Amino acid sequence: MLLAIEQGNTNTLFAIHDGKDWVAQWRTATETTRTADEYAVWLYQLLTMHGFDFKAIDDCIISSVVPQSLFNLRKLAQRYFQKTPYVVGDNTFLGIEVRIEKPSEAGADRLVNAVGGHMAYKGPLIIIDSGTATTFDVVAADGGWEGGAIAPGINLSMQALHQAAAKLPRVAIEKPARIIGKDTVTAMQSGIFWGYVGLIEYLIAQIKAEYGHDMTVVATGGVASLFEGATDRIDHFDHDLTLRGLLEIYRRTLSRN
Repeated sequence: MLLAIEQGNTNTLFAIHDGKDWVAQWRTATETTRTADEYAVWLYQLLTMHGFDFKAIDDCIISSVVPQSLFNLRKLAQRYFQKTPYVVGDNTFLGIEVRIEKPSEAGADRLVNAVGGHMAYKGPLIIIDSGTATTFDVVAADGGWEGGAIAPGINLSMQALHQAAAKLPRVAIEKPARIIGKDTVTAMQSGIFWGYVGLIEYLIAQIKAEYGHDMTVVATGGVASLFEGATDRIDHFDHDLTLRGLLEIYRRTLSRN
């Protein structure tokens, strides 16, 4: 079985592929101090609870945007599965061109999304990944990653608003029934939610205008589902896009070795 690890700034996804399908997925908070042994105990318990054999994991691929945690994820694979893991951006074969001035600066998560998106959708793409940050990635018709835009994530913006303004409370992010809020909570929810819809729609329009081609827009990420039904500018909501990309990178890398 393949263990795929996709580590973001807020959450880390562990997923198990049995050679045919993804059979299990679990999320944990990203903590840079968590050791390989702690990961192993946590993962062993979850695998056992779901009827899987910990020792059946025979390979591992990792995508991480948190360098401080990568050491312990590598150690997890080496110590407990006796495998040197494949790490996106290190010892993997993407099979796509990275068309920015400094390819080494490309985030592993954005490259994985580019591969996963190109596999599933035709033509040039805009891939919106909503997490700690909201990223807008441009993927050419041939799969090449051509850069994009990065904005603060919606949760991060709400947190900053609460922390910076003494009288504004911490509130849950949800789609309000009205644009004009009638109290502090609904006013904050409206400004953040509809403000983000506006940000998304504006950047989509400007990217398409600058790129000069019709583009398919795909949304993914932990909070992407918030915007389903709120805008018609997104063509597909694809919650498995990142895992699809990781699996494809793993297969492409194996075929090269």
